[in-house]
Amino acid sequence: MDRGSMRTLIVLALVGLGAQLVDGSLGMAYGVTSTTLLLAAGTNPAAASATVHLAEIGTTLASGASHWRFGNVDWRVVLKIGVPGAVGAFAGATFLSSLSTEIAAPVMSLILLALGVYVLTRFTFVGLSSSNLGKPLRKRFLSPLGLVAGFVDATGGGGWGPVGTPAILASGRMEPRKVIGSIDTSEFLVSVAASVGFLAGLGHEGIELTWVAGLLIGGVIAAPLAAWLVRHIPPRVLGSAVGGVIVVTNVRTLLNSDWLGASGAVSTVVYVLLYLAWAGALAYSVREYRRNAAEERELVRQAEAAEARSAAAQREEEPAVSN
Repeated sequence: MDRGSMRTLIVLALVGLGAQLVDGSLGMAYGVTSTTLLLAAGTNPAAASATVHLAEIGTTLASGASHWRFGNVDWRVVLKIGVPGAVGAFAGATFLSSLSTEIAAPVMSLILLALGVYVLTRFTFVGLSSSNLGKPLRKRFLSPLGLVAGFVDATGGGGWGPVGTPAILASGRMEPRKVIGSIDTSEFLVSVAASVGFLAGLGHEGIELTWVAGLLIGGVIAAPLAAWLVRHIPPRVLGSAVGGVIVVTNVRTLLNSDWLGASGAVSTVVYVLLYLAWAGALAYSVREYRRNAAEERELVRQAEAAEARSAAAQREEEPAVSN
């Protein structure tokens, strides 16, 4: 391997590591980040998506195993959303060369933006609602969601997480860490199906195995750390972080679309305002989490003190009873 190829491998490994760290912690962004890099390097959309999905076969397998090890996976959800997702991904990969997503992308971004705003505000100001927590997610909800998310993922080079994660989070029926773990694990099925579709339609044309290897190496290294992080980040803070990622990602898509075609100056102002709002939301979530945790610790302390006083009083009465 020459020096240039080695440098490319190292750069892509670092990109894969960073992308998987975010994806494994927040349930999205590996495909979007990696595909953006490949497109910027001049790869055609189909080959870029094929390269990313081939790498994701390994990264999602490692990520799923890590999330399972840390107890972040609901296997019923994995199957209910993953199998339809694989069908949608295969269809999207097969027809990518003849499909235009230029019109569909802004529409999808508007839907995702609305979901992102909902997730961000809900977790920031309300926290994790326990009213629906633990209720089963129905197949009639997960199957269409998986089909659409898989199709978007294959045709856009990413989208499984951005579509699936906010939709399930918004239901309030699963803890954020289990939403992220289940979405990451089910993405293995999507990646395999999309790769089969791309290989059937493109062969090896335009697919650089060195790029696949680089993205794969970085992703596999990051997978265990990301699964550990998602288990230890408070659900309220995690929900605010995920919501912010969804909002920023889809605002970027809309600003760059033909619908808006925003100038660089306008985009910069919008990004600055978004990041400031996101930082404020995260700070508020952290503060409220700490306040609620302190209140819970105080309640536990008071209960233990009351129990200790009751036990002491009972011990004092025992001699009197025996006399």
